[in-house]
Amino acid sequence: MTLWLLIALPLLAGAGLLLAGRAADRVAPAAGVATAVVTLVLAVAAAVARPGVSAPLLARLRAGLAVDGLSAVMVVTVAVVLVAVLVFAAGEFGTEESRARFHGLMLVFAGAMLVTVTARDLVVLLMAWEVMGACSYALIGFWWREDHRVGSGAIAFLTTRSADLGLYLAAGAALAGGVAGLSLAGLPQATDGWRDAVAAGIALAALGKSAQLPFSFWLSRAMDGPSPVSALLHSATMVAAGAYLLIRVEPLLAATGWAADTVAWAGVLTALVLGAAAVVQRDLKQVLAASTCSQIGFMVLAAGAGGGTAGTGQLVAHAATKSLLFLGAGAWLVALGTKDLDRLRGAARRYPLLGVLFTIGALTLAGVPPLSIWVTKDAVLAAALADSPALYVAGLAAALVSGAYVGRVLAILWQPAEVAERRLSPLLLAPLPVLAAAAALLGIGGLPGFARRFAGLVGAPEVTPGWGELVASGLLAIAGVVGAGLWIRRRALPETGVLADWLRLERIAHLAVATPAMRLARGLARFDDRVVDGGVRAAAATGAALGKLADVRVEVSIDAVVRGVSRGARALGRLAPRPQTGQLHHYYAQAAVALGVLAVLLIIL
Repeated sequence: MTLWLLIALPLLAGAGLLLAGRAADRVAPAAGVATAVVTLVLAVAAAVARPGVSAPLLARLRAGLAVDGLSAVMVVTVAVVLVAVLVFAAGEFGTEESRARFHGLMLVFAGAMLVTVTARDLVVLLMAWEVMGACSYALIGFWWREDHRVGSGAIAFLTTRSADLGLYLAAGAALAGGVAGLSLAGLPQATDGWRDAVAAGIALAALGKSAQLPFSFWLSRAMDGPSPVSALLHSATMVAAGAYLLIRVEPLLAATGWAADTVAWAGVLTALVLGAAAVVQRDLKQVLAASTCSQIGFMVLAAGAGGGTAGTGQLVAHAATKSLLFLGAGAWLVALGTKDLDRLRGAARRYPLLGVLFTIGALTLAGVPPLSIWVTKDAVLAAALADSPALYVAGLAAALVSGAYVGRVLAILWQPAEVAERRLSPLLLAPLPVLAAAAALLGIGGLPGFARRFAGLVGAPEVTPGWGELVASGLLAIAGVVGAGLWIRRRALPETGVLADWLRLERIAHLAVATPAMRLARGLARFDDRVVDGGVRAAAATGAALGKLADVRVEVSIDAVVRGVSRGARALGRLAPRPQTGQLHHYYAQAAVALGVLAVLLIIL
């Protein structure tokens, strides 16, 4: 019952707010926060009790949901971030906004994520995956009167949907490969060939959802959504869903061999390249978006290198850290009306409490000791080192870059500035200290001594970095922060460039995919108009011509025959009364004649 309630509460409450519309705007913030708090209580209860449920869905298929160690961590993480984000949103959205629509979409989105992390088969996973995609489109384009935001939502939706086709491929291949009930646990037992197809499909869908290369550009466009949406999407839900799925199916990746290596290299390259893109962004939310791709890359690297425990630790620490940073950026957007780093110079000095909390999150993101991501990222690197020294070196380079984009941002935010002019709502600041504490302390689970317990909870092999590795990565992170901070003080922000434009991935996708697809569509439309429709029109014209010919040549003859028969019938009708004289001798004479004719016929025949 606990699991059913955990899933049903946010979904039903969100659907209720959406159906109520503007009539529920006044109560929507309170209802949304209350629902999130109860969801958190149920998530903790489910994490302790570890329930499992199933129900018949289709012939020979059952819908299965269960909470194990990995999903226990995830449901609590999702619920905590949901509470923080909705509390912030209650302080950000004014009475003129469609608050019922916003909170309804957020609750349905979170409910779909809870289904995703507790799903035990591909059918249920697919349904939740689709709901997440639809809600993300609606949330990114929440301010639908602005065409650019709606376009950004469409780009995010179409990009992730294109990758999501991989899940359908995986489901079909699993069915053909004999996976009973399409269960996630049974995927490694698929027959040879089909197992490779399953792994390819899941990897494609996961890399697209987690904005890994080459799909990363959709996350840049997702920044057009409200700040609470960015905080939820980029921390514990949609973008993390792909990394979670890869960690969940890590045995499948290992069983194929090639899939694990492909996933690991995709993750580490994304961590390195998108980290470099974050260094040169002018927009604070764009910095955080590119850093999300980079940090998720470490989770994907862990899944490919067999470090499920390390990847889960990175996911949880990143969820707290990134939700803190996005909500902090949103608070500055409310106070100062800008996301541009040039105009945010000194923002941390204007709002010291917000500046300190944001700095804690930023240093955590950089992997500075002793904060959480320092430990979790090193656990990922330890798994990479055990798998391939080349992966480890690339991961270290990505860690250095993480320090660089954090140092650059902090140097700008802490420049001397005038005193703040506008007070921030307490609701905007309320969740931030809790998230800052979580961001700073969650890494304790990866330290030697605690790692074994966390590995037992997650149910994956223990990965513990050595103290030498921890010291080395910590020094690299500090060097990146300090070096970038000193560098940016002497230089202006870059205007343009390939990295600043996210490697022009959106333009490449437009040229390589969208343009050929539109040309093909236009060609097919012309074929349909000229050949298919033309054939139909030609057939209709031919039929009409034949009809006219029949009307001229045949119908005239048929009418003449009909008229002749009619005249003959009338003539016979006029003749028929004549033999009816009423005189008996006439009837005998007629009968004699008829018998005579009959006798002649019989003789002849």
